[in-house]
Amino acid sequence: MATDPVLRQGPDSTDLILRARPTGPVWNVLTSAGPALLTPLALGVPTLIVAFWMVLAGARASTVFVVVGVIVGLEYLIGWPVLALSRARDILRVEFAPTGVPVSLRLVRAAGPDAWLPIEALREVRLTHKVVEPYQGDSKPAVSTLALELALQGARERLALPFGGDPQRLAEALKALLGPAGVVVVLRTERSTRDRPQPNSRWTSGGSASVGSGGG
Repeated sequence: MATDPVLRQGPDSTDLILRARPTGPVWNVLTSAGPALLTPLALGVPTLIVAFWMVLAGARASTVFVVVGVIVGLEYLIGWPVLALSRARDILRVEFAPTGVPVSLRLVRAAGPDAWLPIEALREVRLTHKVVEPYQGDSKPAVSTLALELALQGARERLALPFGGDPQRLAEALKALLGPAGVVVVLRTERSTRDRPQPNSRWTSGGSASVGSGGG
């Protein structure tokens, strides 16, 4: 479920919620089952090529359907665990404990939480708010994303999320929480305008070239 990053205070920790979905290896595998259905679609061209060659070889339609069904099933069964494995490292939230002035933090991933780290391990939190605005006459709304970078000792964690909230408010809340621990919080805003679609000049130039060669 998509959600704007938000700080939520609990009895034992203050959590930076990044993605609202269940955690744990079982939940990660189960929630990957639906998106894994796209795997056979992504591999649809090779599957169709196999079916096409079977038809050319004179295979019966029932045989073609069975073979295609087996291939699609195998693609799904292979794609499901691969997708679950790739999503296992997704960061869902960052927990700062105890509530108030934190002395430790941990990253909670889709497959479960990492080990607790001292708050000194977090050197910087960098927020980059990117807004792509419509060009004049464009009916599509502006698109806003928030890139989050956590500078940890020996590692950097980066992720980008859709964002429709107030980045300044989030940055100020993080500064109030992490400032006493010496953690630097930086907010940067980048604005750009969506590119206007260009007319398909290839067809025009191709048509002109065709007419010119025909006249010669």
